[in-house]
Amino acid sequence: MSLIIFLYIYFVSFLDKPEKTVPQLSPRAIEQRAKWNIPTDELDYPVSRLYLDSLRHMGVTVHHASRWFNGATCEMSPTLANKVAGLPFVTNVQMTRDDSPNLYVTKRRMPQSTVASDETGYYTESQLALYNLLPLHQAGFEGQGILMTVCDGGFYHANTLSCFRHELELGHFDFTDDTDGFYGSTGTHGTQCLSTISGIATGFYGAATQAQYYLMRSEENDHESPKEMDNLVVALEKADSLGVNVFSVSLGYALFDNDDWSLNKRTELDGQSTRSSLAATIAARKGMLVCVAAGNEGDDSWRTISSPADADSVLTIGAVTVDSVPGGFSSYGPSSDGRVKPEVCAVGVRTTLISPSGSIDRSSGTSFATPLLAGMAASLWSALPNENAMQIRERIIRSAHLYNNPDPKNQMGYGIPNAWLAYTMELPEGLPVTGDGLRVEKIIRGGQILILRNGRTYTISGQLVE
Repeated sequence: MSLIIFLYIYFVSFLDKPEKTVPQLSPRAIEQRAKWNIPTDELDYPVSRLYLDSLRHMGVTVHHASRWFNGATCEMSPTLANKVAGLPFVTNVQMTRDDSPNLYVTKRRMPQSTVASDETGYYTESQLALYNLLPLHQAGFEGQGILMTVCDGGFYHANTLSCFRHELELGHFDFTDDTDGFYGSTGTHGTQCLSTISGIATGFYGAATQAQYYLMRSEENDHESPKEMDNLVVALEKADSLGVNVFSVSLGYALFDNDDWSLNKRTELDGQSTRSSLAATIAARKGMLVCVAAGNEGDDSWRTISSPADADSVLTIGAVTVDSVPGGFSSYGPSSDGRVKPEVCAVGVRTTLISPSGSIDRSSGTSFATPLLAGMAASLWSALPNENAMQIRERIIRSAHLYNNPDPKNQMGYGIPNAWLAYTMELPEGLPVTGDGLRVEKIIRGGQILILRNGRTYTISGQLVE
């Protein structure tokens, strides 16, 4: 049973960080920062314990603190919020949830699943083949050494389904107010998303089945409010502290129960107007590849992307069919400041996935295109382990089929990536060519273009030549 909170929620911003303690980073995160020359800065230091303890002493319930925005998400009455606003170390108190009736939770478009049927008995081959991932898998690159996070709204039965290698899950975190168990009846969406990355069953194979992962929950069941965006902020911060490489989030925010908080699509989808979008950009700057669903509003009145799909330096993912046709529901770009959004697309129309019951189903949404793309990124990164997140992102975008002529309708962006091309391509002058220091060499033999890499010969489509 869920606990419904009736008190108001606020984000309390602090003046400074007077306690310069040890940065909140794991050994893995520190090692990766050093590897990619990412310096430690003010954002890595924790929020002041003195400030948080002072709030608690006043009767404030602190849900979680954000080191990147030097503040805390707090539950308290409006009267208490006024007192908090007067504290000398507090610079701002912003309401992020009230007692408005839940208008948009019930109206939110949920994926409709159907039981999969495939005459060949191999359900996932076409969706992995769309972006030419199979040659990378055949070459042995399936996400080994890459750490992922799937952040969503519910992971029902994700800890018991036989399709998952449970030793690959390193932990889970719930940043919501829900009191149900993490794997309980808080939703199935996250489990379905995870299956497209990590699931293995008869006729089914995920995009990065050897990547380790954390599961995180930031989406709440009872309200649609900016508080959920702050839940996502701390999920990104936690992933950063753990040294996560690829973060997949199939959530988006634009319209809220209290319409005063709803975003202006013409001005506020600029990557700078919400903490969730700013946090996604910070995560990218800290060395993480963040993959975000474009949204499923392409055929309704909202039509465009939401937050954090507007963030800079992330990969925003649109939905297409296995025949490369955009899904009518897939949200349109560009961002309100004119950047190409979404950047790339993956199969999000009748995506093959595994439900919490263990059945192989099909369902539609950019929600499912996103983990598929994130899994591709993990497999690609396992092949190029010394490249950084921005180089992997660059390869994915440059390999897309519309790279030289982005979709003028702003629904497909640069198009559908080609995983093998992303692996074998030469990056522009001035960027490292590959993480292992080896250049890709193309030769012509018997009138056929071949790829030489790591002492092995491949066809241009990625098939190993014996």
